[in-house]
Amino acid sequence: MNDQRPGTLYEAAGGSDVLVGGPQVTVTAPPLTADGLLLRPFEDADAPALIEAYRDETLRRFTRTPVDDAEQAAHWLRLQYEGRAAGTRYSFAVLDGGELVANVALKYPAPGGESAEVGYWTAAPARGRGVAPRAVEALTRWAFATFAEDGLRRIDLLHQVDNLASCRVAEKAGYPFEEVLPAFPPFPLDGHRHSRKRLDEPERGRSE
Repeated sequence: MNDQRPGTLYEAAGGSDVLVGGPQVTVTAPPLTADGLLLRPFEDADAPALIEAYRDETLRRFTRTPVDDAEQAAHWLRLQYEGRAAGTRYSFAVLDGGELVANVALKYPAPGGESAEVGYWTAAPARGRGVAPRAVEALTRWAFATFAEDGLRRIDLLHQVDNLASCRVAEKAGYPFEEVLPAFPPFPLDGHRHSRKRLDEPERGRSE
C-alpha cells in the first residue's frame, strides 16, 4: 500500500478515450485483466465500497485523502476523474469477483515526461492474496505500452521505510530497490524508491 508521495500479463477488455495535454493527443485507457482480477476506471457506484475500505486504520495511515462518508467519497472520485481527464492520474478500481479489493494508479504529473509513479492500496479483507503485485504489474505493462512513444522510461514505487508490505509488493512486481529518500511532509519518515525501467522484465516473472 503506497498511495502517497512516499503475475500477470493482461489483455484489454474494451476501453474509453481520454484527452491528454490538449485535443491533439488521445489515450485509450481500457479495463485490464490480470490473473482473475479486473482493473477498470472508477465509477460513482463504487462510493459505498470506498467508504467501507477506508474504515481500515492501516489504509488510512498510508493515504492522504480521507473517505468517511458519501460526500468525501464523491470528492475522492472527482479527483480520479479530473486526473484522468488531465492525463496526470489514471486510477483503476481492482475487482475480484465483482468486489472492490484494491486501487492502483499511474501518477503522471508531467505527461510526456520520462518518469511516472505507481500508487496503490489493498482493502483489508483482500490482503495476503497477491492482489497488489498482480494489479501493479498489469498497470505497469499498460503504462509502458501506452506512453512509450511519449517518452515514458521509468516508473517509481515509493513508500515509507516502515511500510514493509510495500517492499514485498515492489519486489514481487519487479520493482527493485533504488535508494532511500528523505522524509517528505506530511509523511514523517524517510522513504524507499523502487523503480522499473521500460525494458525491464520482473524477476518474479522469470522465476515462475
